[in-house]
Amino acid sequence: MFGNGSSGVRSFWRGLTWLDRVALAVAVLYTLTLLLGSFRKEVPGAGLIGFLFFLALVYLLFRLLGWVRIRLLWSLRNRLIVAYVLIAVVPVLLLAAMAALSAYILYWQLGAYLVYDDFQKRIEKVAATADVVGASLATEAALSSERPLSIAPATRMAALAARTSEDLPGLHMELGTGQEFLGQPVLPGSHFAGLVQAGGQLWLRAVKVRSTLAGPIVVSASLPVSPDLMDSLVPEVGPIQVAITRLATPEDPRGTVFSIGERQFVRVGQVATRGRALPPPANWFDYEVSGVSKLEATLSDAAGKTTTVPVLAFFSTRPSRLNRRLFSSLGEIGGATVTVLIAIGVVFLVIEVAALVTGVVLTRTITQAVADLYRATHYIQAGDFTHRVRVERQDQLGVLAESFNTMTSSISSLIEEQRKRQRLENELSIAREVQEQLFPQQVPSLPGIQLEAICRAARMVSGDYYDFIRLGPTRLGIAIADISGKGISAALLMASLQAALRSQALFDGASGQNTAELVARLNRHLYHNTSEDRYATLFYAVYETSTRTLRYTNAGHLPPLYIVGEEANKLQFGGTVVGLFDDCLYEEGTIQAEPGSLLVAYSDGLIEPENVYGEEFGTRRLLEVTLRHRGETPRAIANALMVAAEEWAGSPEQADDMTVIVARLE
Repeated sequence: MFGNGSSGVRSFWRGLTWLDRVALAVAVLYTLTLLLGSFRKEVPGAGLIGFLFFLALVYLLFRLLGWVRIRLLWSLRNRLIVAYVLIAVVPVLLLAAMAALSAYILYWQLGAYLVYDDFQKRIEKVAATADVVGASLATEAALSSERPLSIAPATRMAALAARTSEDLPGLHMELGTGQEFLGQPVLPGSHFAGLVQAGGQLWLRAVKVRSTLAGPIVVSASLPVSPDLMDSLVPEVGPIQVAITRLATPEDPRGTVFSIGERQFVRVGQVATRGRALPPPANWFDYEVSGVSKLEATLSDAAGKTTTVPVLAFFSTRPSRLNRRLFSSLGEIGGATVTVLIAIGVVFLVIEVAALVTGVVLTRTITQAVADLYRATHYIQAGDFTHRVRVERQDQLGVLAESFNTMTSSISSLIEEQRKRQRLENELSIAREVQEQLFPQQVPSLPGIQLEAICRAARMVSGDYYDFIRLGPTRLGIAIADISGKGISAALLMASLQAALRSQALFDGASGQNTAELVARLNRHLYHNTSEDRYATLFYAVYETSTRTLRYTNAGHLPPLYIVGEEANKLQFGGTVVGLFDDCLYEEGTIQAEPGSLLVAYSDGLIEPENVYGEEFGTRRLLEVTLRHRGETPRAIANALMVAAEEWAGSPEQADDMTVIVARLE
């Protein structure tokens, strides 16, 4: 097991590039730096190592993406699933996250507004109390001739405050204080209401200036921001904590300073609720909402100069508590509205899940069909053409599977036909080798005659036949034949004709019988040993070099040309083709050869090639070519005839076998 693991690690390490190894080494070095840093040990060049680790991390991420693309996304199913997730699931998740974030911000703002609004209402109540007390004192002063200070002692003000604001416990009334919050000069009708920070404590304070006959009076009402007051704020909000701040100084510790805008502050105290706790969630979506509401407090120094500092009210609540306040104007309808909204959300969620399931099912259907086709290609690659792809549905993928099965069947048939054709070609190649052995392997050499023969088959095997049979020291048999048909059947008949002709010719060679009798016997042999539609044209001649006598019989073959000088004669004596009729009579022709005369025997494949206009090469052009080259050797004449016929046709392809024999009689 350990051997396999170590070999796997080695193969993994070999598969890495040098840049991969450098990136991994940097990652290991950065990890060691972090470990040493946890033990409070300084590492030289830690910043540089961190920067190199960032570069290595970016590089490794790109490499990981490449690996995912090559390995994970190689499968079509994985690609479709990733595409569906990116197209359908990711946007829905982003919208859901955006909706959740928007709801969180909305509830945060609602909670912050409620806290801020409740503080403002309490400030307004304190201001209203100061105003009522001031108005009461001004009225009493108008009805009395005494000064306000003598007619409104502290006990009198407290009694007035208690009567005017019973829901503000701890309210403190003062007369003649708070002018620093009104600005200069202090005029009748001036007023101040807001948060005031004094001595590290936060107050709700209102200052009101009233005009009397004895002069203006200043009434000040103060209410401390205490835990009791905090517990009475915004019942829909959970625990609240108010942070008291001041402007930061250079002597303040750096860790305690925070910035709001362009100014820096330090937290100097806090006031929190005591009897409030966050209620448990009403449902799955009743999450905790934590926020902050920013208030402004006025801070007065010993010189009477005022500044504004922020007061941060931190709170936590739940959407269900805020919904009661939000939908309070709807009464019982508000709950129904929330229920309908939740029901619509559930319906949308069900639709999304159904769409996801449908997409996965469709993806699986597509990828299953592609996977079946992919597995089928492996069977084809292995040479198994019997495997068929399952066709489970009548859609485009089903038609594709049927087309693949049809293609596989066609390929199997084509391969079988190719095998048969290959076997046939092998047989034809063997037949060609055998047939080549039937032709003369070399031209016989006899004094008084020069010979040359060329046979070019149109197919693997030829239906033309030529032969030179040496019958004695001065006697030579010359034969040329054209077998009916082509291919193997013509080659077999040619072999039979060759064997019969040679046996007959060699039998007659000593007795010197004429050619007509030999051809007659050959005709009867072929007639009785071949089918009715098989026959051959044959020209057979015997040349006696000592007497320059040429005896011949033409059995339906194209008449050879006997050329003396510029004159050409056709050798036509003989009879019909051999092998078609029984008991045919043949004639023998005799020529007394002139010195230097030519004998040109040929098959129909040499004169039948057509040019682009459909004109055959013909006997006349064959004679013209022969006469132009009559002074050359038989080999040169034979080659010239072949080249002329091919050039006339304009194509190397042959429609029929081409055979020519050229003999110079000396």
